[in-house]
Amino acid sequence: MKKKISLLLLLISSIGFAQYGYRDGNRIGISLGVNQTSLFTDNFKANPEIGFAGGLSVRGNYYNNWSMIYGMQFFSNNFSLESSFHEKIKYNLQGVKVRLLLSYNVVEDHVSLDFGPVLQVNGKMKVATTDENKILKGTAIEADKITDISTLSGNFYLGVSAGSKTVRAVLFYEYGFTNILNKLNKDDALKLLNNGDEFKGNLGCINGQVIINL
Repeated sequence: MKKKISLLLLLISSIGFAQYGYRDGNRIGISLGVNQTSLFTDNFKANPEIGFAGGLSVRGNYYNNWSMIYGMQFFSNNFSLESSFHEKIKYNLQGVKVRLLLSYNVVEDHVSLDFGPVLQVNGKMKVATTDENKILKGTAIEADKITDISTLSGNFYLGVSAGSKTVRAVLFYEYGFTNILNKLNKDDALKLLNNGDEFKGNLGCINGQVIINL
């Protein structure tokens, strides 16, 4: 996992700096902010929680009022699932996202609308040791048995950024269009504990960030 993240970071940084030297309109951005993540699923009772994310991006002129943005974000997302005794069991998901976005400049250098696909590389979810053996509501599954989720998932990004050339506020939403729980379906014994149902879940994440362009 660490090797994959390091390779992705090296690739995106190399491309970004190469493009920065190629066109004056390109800018390298450093971003940081908070997020609220929800898991949309019928298998469990889920609640959103607060996390954070940050990373690097390159914005480049494309055509007329259009720009392109590509970059990488490291994230630490949280959500909670309810136990059979109505307790919140908090899950933490960490990983990296690689995005390639189109950006329409509503007001040049000040306001833009951004959208496009995001590739998400997920680590194994974490749950507190005190919660590992708690049973998830509506199932016979212990909390730590669903942490090994799908490594790769895909999101769609829609957002708006506003500010100056050097500092911008960014508000965006990402919806996971792939089933992040699909890997759990390979374990027939686990599906049996889930009332025989298949696992299906999609992540939704709203982010508020500040980006500083170099």
